[in-house]
Amino acid sequence: MRNLLSARSRRWLAGASAAVLLAGCTIGSADSTSTTGANAPVAEVVVPSGPTTVLDARPGVESAVAASAALFRSAPVVVVASAGDEKAVRTAGAAAERLGVPVLLTAAGGPEEVRREVTRLAPGSVVAVGADARREVEAWGGPASVVGVDATADGTSPEGLPATRAPEPAGVTVLVDPDRDDATAIATARAARAEVVTVRGADPRADPAVVEQLHRRPAGSVLALGGRFGSGERLRARLDTAAQAPALPGGGQLVLPGRRLVCLYGHPGAPVLGVLGEQDVEESITRAKELAKQYEPLSDVPVTPAFEIIATVAQGDPGPDGDYSGEAEVETLLPWVRRASEAGLYVVLDLQPGRAALVDQAKRYASLLEMPNVGLAIDPEWKLGPDQVPLRQIGGVDAAEINEVTTWLADLTARAKLPQKLVVVHQFQLTMIRDEQALDTSRDELAVLIHMDGQGSTAQKDDTWAAVVGARPGDLPLGWKNFYDEDHPMLTPEQTMTRRPTPVMISYQ
Repeated sequence: MRNLLSARSRRWLAGASAAVLLAGCTIGSADSTSTTGANAPVAEVVVPSGPTTVLDARPGVESAVAASAALFRSAPVVVVASAGDEKAVRTAGAAAERLGVPVLLTAAGGPEEVRREVTRLAPGSVVAVGADARREVEAWGGPASVVGVDATADGTSPEGLPATRAPEPAGVTVLVDPDRDDATAIATARAARAEVVTVRGADPRADPAVVEQLHRRPAGSVLALGGRFGSGERLRARLDTAAQAPALPGGGQLVLPGRRLVCLYGHPGAPVLGVLGEQDVEESITRAKELAKQYEPLSDVPVTPAFEIIATVAQGDPGPDGDYSGEAEVETLLPWVRRASEAGLYVVLDLQPGRAALVDQAKRYASLLEMPNVGLAIDPEWKLGPDQVPLRQIGGVDAAEINEVTTWLADLTARAKLPQKLVVVHQFQLTMIRDEQALDTSRDELAVLIHMDGQGSTAQKDDTWAAVVGARPGDLPLGWKNFYDEDHPMLTPEQTMTRRPTPVMISYQ
């Protein structure tokens, strides 16, 4: 270890704008050891300026500087290691946590932002871990004291460190993305006595462990490492949802991505409309679970059994309201939705609107859609013009009318603090969704899925699938429907899962 203080170092330090903060600092020596004595200096930890701050910095040197700048106003000591020395980086992180001070990374030539951050923090000494880091820090011509230490074999904190006290916790939660190497920034966060939370997938709603933790203790001031977390405003809304909304069947609060739905389609008590109506609710639950089990060994994500219940049924006569759509009463559907919820199923309410406005039909079922595991499906085949009647043509709907529904549903979801909701749009002819590229898929409260429900031979269905895949906006997730009677033959689960992209919702009619 070395303790160097040259005339050049003193001049460099005197010129730093933050040097006045050193007046009360104790300069560490080569023989000093880290203590928690009342007279030892302590770093000044700060709370980020906003309630939720996202540091969109690259892992390594950049994120280390960004974390230090966000969490520390000053520090009596700064720890530095060479970014290319893995053992030294681990040792430096352990030393920083022990001392309660930031840790930074440098490399040959020394990134200027690292030197600027050291100047801003105005430390009494710099602990340089490893020969490369020591040479880099010495080449800067400062600061006042350089303590060189060797990396430990096991990456633990070395002895002979300057004396410091641990800072008081500032009540900050730091979110980290496990797909990034932010070990140094994480060490700085822990040194600031922040709570570090790993978020798999960068969306706290997707991680059941994070949801559970936030339910127990909602996050206050939040600092997130990595641009994948999105804007601070979006992240805060997700955190609030994670802390308040119930979990979905299978855990977490995102329908997609991260799960696959396998569902029975139909209307209770009406076998002619699909297999869901061929048995009572208890037997339907059992049947849906048995189908889902067939997909579990084939799926790379958890499989959730589901019901897709036709809530409004297209009909041949106009009915009392003249819209050619028979609307099931909420009281009729509620027992099915409630039992499915209790049994761990997801439920989708399907609209066959006839001449009715889609948003008006959706609002009819607002009380059911306020349940956490209930989503919505739109069936454009049965959306009619003012002079059309069912079964004489294939219907269609403008993207603008679908967007009206999704806006209403997203607002309801946000207002009620619900987990993400699934919106399914059925399609087997491209004319069923007019101006499809204009579909609004931006609302964070919803997951929009295009569901291919064509029937016939495998070749016919594959042609339809290719057309639907090619027409979808961006990379929207896709669904596939198997028909017991109309497909020739009906695909097995193994065959269904060979479709590309792999469908994330498979329904049976």
